[in-house]
Amino acid sequence: MFQSLSTILPELFLAVTASLLLGFGLSKTQDRSDIVRNIAAGLLVIFGLMGFVLDRPAGTSFNGLLYNNEFSDFLKAVIGLAAAAALLLSKHYFKSEKLDRYEFSVLTLYSVLGMSIMVSANNLLSMYIGIEMQSLALYIMAAFNRDSLRASESGLKYFVLGALSSGLLLYGASLVYGFTGSLDFETIRASIELTGATSGVIAGMVFLLCGLAFKISAAPFHMWTPDVYEGSPTPVTGFFAAAPKLAAMAIIARLTIIPFSDILGQWQQVIVVMAVLSMLVGALGAIVQTNIKRLMAYSSIANMGYALVPIAAGTVAGIQGMLIFMTIYVISVIGVFATILQMRLRNGMVEKISDLSGLSKSNPGMALCITFFMVSLIGIPPWLGFFGKWFAFAPAFEAGLAWLVVIALVMSVVGAFYYLRIIKMIWFDEPTREFILAPRTVRFIAIASALLVFPLLVIPGTGIGIAAMNLAETAAQALFAQ
Repeated sequence: MFQSLSTILPELFLAVTASLLLGFGLSKTQDRSDIVRNIAAGLLVIFGLMGFVLDRPAGTSFNGLLYNNEFSDFLKAVIGLAAAAALLLSKHYFKSEKLDRYEFSVLTLYSVLGMSIMVSANNLLSMYIGIEMQSLALYIMAAFNRDSLRASESGLKYFVLGALSSGLLLYGASLVYGFTGSLDFETIRASIELTGATSGVIAGMVFLLCGLAFKISAAPFHMWTPDVYEGSPTPVTGFFAAAPKLAAMAIIARLTIIPFSDILGQWQQVIVVMAVLSMLVGALGAIVQTNIKRLMAYSSIANMGYALVPIAAGTVAGIQGMLIFMTIYVISVIGVFATILQMRLRNGMVEKISDLSGLSKSNPGMALCITFFMVSLIGIPPWLGFFGKWFAFAPAFEAGLAWLVVIALVMSVVGAFYYLRIIKMIWFDEPTREFILAPRTVRFIAIASALLVFPLLVIPGTGIGIAAMNLAETAAQALFAQ
């Protein structure tokens, strides 16, 4: 009993503290939003580091519904730290927009709890529960600004299309259950080993992957992304672009490697199609965007395509590459939205890409940070984004998917156009606006993220770089050893 509890200690910790914080925030005499936010950010950091601090064995809990090991610990660390950063970014924005409510911090905790269940899921039922717990919180966060028509519209679109993805997931799970007699990942794998790839199992697997494609905004299930990114409050958009994408990518890796490991030829085709379409839609769609949040939405679609490339390899190196790529992407996107939050005039926020014109003359520090993030997202060596794409594409090439890597490289070149356009506006155009000084927390997160993608600090070969690669490799090996 104690061993089972120790296995799920991070989830129990987050569930109990989130519930207590919900009660603590309720007060008729004082606004406790700031206190709740700071406590929640601290809880998320503790949650993220628990897997590395606690000496607990890998294993199942709740009769096999969850399985915690080095793979889930690695993901929980990145998700927890990213969520804490996104939560701290929200403070000044919500105060200035008169939206500061303690419920937002609690919703963040519950969404991270759902993500934690997702990355530890060992059963189709627990996977679905985790996805829905995360999604229900995110629907509310998207429409958090109730007085804004754009925010309400984005929340409604996210909810309706999220309901469609839930239907696909449930239908896929019912098909798999009907043809294998189980929802448990290991039992499904054993059934497929025994009976082979039946048409029902393959159809169920396709529906499951399509449902999850909504969660990572992979094409052709990407239609909600630009509108939700643009309409949601900017800190919420930054959160959407980071932690939930990593959690959904992790459950795709779990599904393909554990229950469907023996039908690689079937699921690989689905992953490859989604990867190619995502890279095409993301790269080409971003070219015509004038709003920087919509640009980041299409950039996210393209990057999810890049992240699917190593998964298609179906190897340990492929999962390691996905983890490294997604971790670097999360750092970059948190930094990008920290700089977007600095695009504030005295009368409110601006979101046009043209508003960044001449930024190097009015705010050199912010200009340098954005340049670092854009260069890293392009994948220019020796910035960290280059190593992310290197570790993502190399396993696919080694697995015989050279043509897929060529498409990814071509789309990376196309994507470089809109990133370089931003850099050109910042450094060579004449200034059109001058932003007011951003709060220290926002500036600190932007600078910290910029330093993390800076090549001299975290390149492979340094102590930090080697440690990060080793953690990702250990996590990938743990997934295959399950």
